[in-house]
Amino acid sequence: MARGYDRPLYILPFDHRASFQTAMFGWKGALTAEQTAEIIAAKLVIYDGFQAAVAAGVSSEHAGILVDEQFGAVILCDAARRGSITACPVEKSGQREFDFEYGEDFARHVEAFNPTFCKVLVRYNPEGDPDLNRQQAARLKRLSDYLHGSHRLFLFELHVPAEPGQLGRFRGDPVAYDRELRPALMVQTLEELQDAGVEPDIWKVEGLDRREDCAKVVAAARRGGRDRVGCIILGRGADEPKVREWLTTAAGVPGFIGFAVGRTTFWEPLANWRRKSVTREAAVAEVARRYRAWAGLFEEARRG
Repeated sequence: MARGYDRPLYILPFDHRASFQTAMFGWKGALTAEQTAEIIAAKLVIYDGFQAAVAAGVSSEHAGILVDEQFGAVILCDAARRGSITACPVEKSGQREFDFEYGEDFARHVEAFNPTFCKVLVRYNPEGDPDLNRQQAARLKRLSDYLHGSHRLFLFELHVPAEPGQLGRFRGDPVAYDRELRPALMVQTLEELQDAGVEPDIWKVEGLDRREDCAKVVAAARRGGRDRVGCIILGRGADEPKVREWLTTAAGVPGFIGFAVGRTTFWEPLANWRRKSVTREAAVAEVARRYRAWAGLFEEARRG
């Protein structure tokens, strides 16, 4: 059974790997040492923005980073030294099917960095390929058992992409799918994975437009005695008004403890810095401003 985590949690995620390499830098295939160093330097800009936000008032008890070992090893070590909340992914990047980044060696990598949370990103639709779902669930149970057995916290990022037939019900409109069908599929997914023995401490979920759907997700996350399991909203790379809407909607629902908003926080400032239209200092300051704004918005909406 999940132990859960129900304290406020404001994560700045920048564990993007495949998408970061191709979309931000335009690089495909194996990286050179110089290219790897460029990506590491870019992630340090984001990390410095996080540190600036904490220095400016975001609670260090609630603030956390999510960054990968491949490009963020130095960051993970520094954040741990500072006593910051850290999360590190264990999944292979950019795959439809969940698998371990380091295969059978995944536990050694977790233990080397000892993050506060081990995170997975999983694409799972309960009306999708049943064999794929079973295979993913089996791997995820193995991870869940290992994390609980070693007293480590489990952060589960769930994406429920539309199946073609599901999208067809809404004439190909993804916004209608997100609003009318995805919430129920999310609840079904949580229950299926719990029944398969997968027990996250936090569910990181796609934004929901209606408060009642947020409440249903919390009810699923906390069913059967899982009373301390928390939920957080991910940003999904959406524009600022949409992210604000999702955070405001979720914040008023007990059980939603925070957010993990990445690309909407750092992508534009980082792209501007890379094209030299702003200084590094300005990019850091803008990342910090946006991250602080999400934290302030969530806290205000929670009080309201």
